[in-house]
Amino acid sequence: MPQRPFEESIVTKFEGRMDYAGYLYLDRLFDCQHPLSDPPHHDEQLFIIQHQTSELWMALVVHELRAAIRWIQGDRLDPCFKILARVKHVQRMLFEQWSVLETLTPTEYLEFRHVLGNASGFQSYKYRLVEFLLGNKDRDAVAVFRHRPEIQAEVRSALEAPSIYDEFLLHLRRRGHAIPPEIAERDFSEPRESNEDVVKVFAEIYTNPHRSWDAYEMAEKLVDVEEQFLLWRFRHMKTVERVIGWKKGTGGSSGVPFLRRAVDQRLFPELWDVRTVLGK
Repeated sequence: MPQRPFEESIVTKFEGRMDYAGYLYLDRLFDCQHPLSDPPHHDEQLFIIQHQTSELWMALVVHELRAAIRWIQGDRLDPCFKILARVKHVQRMLFEQWSVLETLTPTEYLEFRHVLGNASGFQSYKYRLVEFLLGNKDRDAVAVFRHRPEIQAEVRSALEAPSIYDEFLLHLRRRGHAIPPEIAERDFSEPRESNEDVVKVFAEIYTNPHRSWDAYEMAEKLVDVEEQFLLWRFRHMKTVERVIGWKKGTGGSSGVPFLRRAVDQRLFPELWDVRTVLGK
């Protein structure tokens, strides 16, 4: 097999220079996996890396959603299209990661599950930020971060602030669409149900997309994000059922029943309801 020549221009001397490992802090990154099983169970490494990489992807989703919200607040929707397309692809990566964890059999997981104690994904503050930024608000969920005041403050701030969907509705109101006052002036820390007047606004946008093309495109990008989010939740539930069955979660939840209820929650209800009324 012919060997690829090592090009003379490739840099090999890095004394006093930035290198790849230094830029990415790889020494720290690879020192973050510390299995607690004794002796260390082979598959605990998989479990740790699976969840650490998920946290990194969710941190990127938080970064992107916050940027999109800033654009919407400035009444610029077009930069959000690429941002939300990226979020959709990151969500796809999170979805596919479950297939790796599903190689962990129930027997293998039981070998080290006890070392988790009460540690659970329910305590993931990056995931909670994603939920709150998307509008799935739950004041009770903030309590699990009481022992980490700075994180709790960040999560509470996201709880009380308008979600990306709230900001979109506020933008439509500023643009002259008939978003009712009770939507614009509500307590953003509370979950909300579908509103008929908002459905009518989206029905007008979808019926005449050429008049509000940016709003029409934004609506579809948000539906993309919600669909991927629900698929991720469903895959999470099935992975948990496959690995632990109907046992309770380590964080105290009912496990699969708790996750099943989450699959039925809607983030942007009017964007789904408008599909039923179109054409009537």
